[in-house]
Amino acid sequence: MTNPLIWWDSLGRPLARLPRWGAIALLALLAALMAWSAVAVAPVDEAESARVEASAADEVPAPSKGDLALYARISQRVTAGEPYYGVAMEEQRAGNYPTRPFVTVRLPTLAWLHRSIGVDGVRMLGAVLLLGCVLMLHQKLPGTMPMAERIGALVLLAVGGAALAVPQAGLIHELLAGLLLTLAFAMYSPQRWWPSLLAAALAVAVRELAVAFVLLWLAFAVFERRWREVAALVGLLLLFAVMMGLHYHYVEMRRALGDPASQGWDVMAGLALPLMALSRLTPLLVLPTALAAPLAILPFVGWLGLGGRMGLFAALWFAGFFTAMALFARPENFYWVQLTLPAYVAGLAFAPRALGELLGKACRAKERQP
Repeated sequence: MTNPLIWWDSLGRPLARLPRWGAIALLALLAALMAWSAVAVAPVDEAESARVEASAADEVPAPSKGDLALYARISQRVTAGEPYYGVAMEEQRAGNYPTRPFVTVRLPTLAWLHRSIGVDGVRMLGAVLLLGCVLMLHQKLPGTMPMAERIGALVLLAVGGAALAVPQAGLIHELLAGLLLTLAFAMYSPQRWWPSLLAAALAVAVRELAVAFVLLWLAFAVFERRWREVAALVGLLLLFAVMMGLHYHYVEMRRALGDPASQGWDVMAGLALPLMALSRLTPLLVLPTALAAPLAILPFVGWLGLGGRMGLFAALWFAGFFTAMALFARPENFYWVQLTLPAYVAGLAFAPRALGELLGKACRAKERQP
């Protein structure tokens, strides 16, 4: 049986290998999806804005509102020497935040990091990671790639980390985890994979949702029969299970009667949610939603058209995560999308050539007919 990864790699630029009918079908699907997104994303964006405005209208002082304010209070108290779990439970109760199930309480890693280097220090660390991502992607991209496309990808990757300019960036778990996952993705090499493993492990320690990246990597390693990688990744997953078990234990130890519970994660908001998130949390935010949402689809086309192991891994990573958001995330969880940033934005540089291949394939095939 042929290894599907070897077969995919042998295609080179996969969109250029499509038959005429396949190119036309994909272009039609893309056009329909972009047209739909221009209409469907705006109501989701407006509903979330209305929710935030309604929350702002209550009598709670503005500086004490919102997730970032909660994380800032926890960080300040942990930095002052108080134990994380006691502080986190007290602050979440005081703000009427849920503490059930246990995953509603963030892992302590980022707060402990604040104790060591401060919130601004974490922000500076993020800037260093972003620079590392740019350098590693430069090395990872094929040497045959046109220079304009290469430079565009590196610039867009850097711009995709623009959230670091926000003063509260050091408080955002998903931002730091996303930078670490992008670094793991960009510096992976079959000959030297352990630095990527370390970056992925740190991402998981910051935000447990990053484990999806590790599971996809494990699937690739199994298909490629890279058994040492498989063993290392399984070991990381076992450590993850232990970490989450301890997290569960320390949260449950401090459970109190009447603690609020989460609304759950079964809203099934649809693909409009991750597209809204990308429109808000990338440089696309400067554009109207009706234009930003369709453009947010194009980086995926770019990564898919890149081909090879790198393009396939990226396409599956983003497609899987966006699908999970569409199925499980609530509108107020839109910031989860930062776990795919800034890597996702870089795909926009590859989109023009991918679209050109699709259009060219269809048109040339039609012209050759007698």
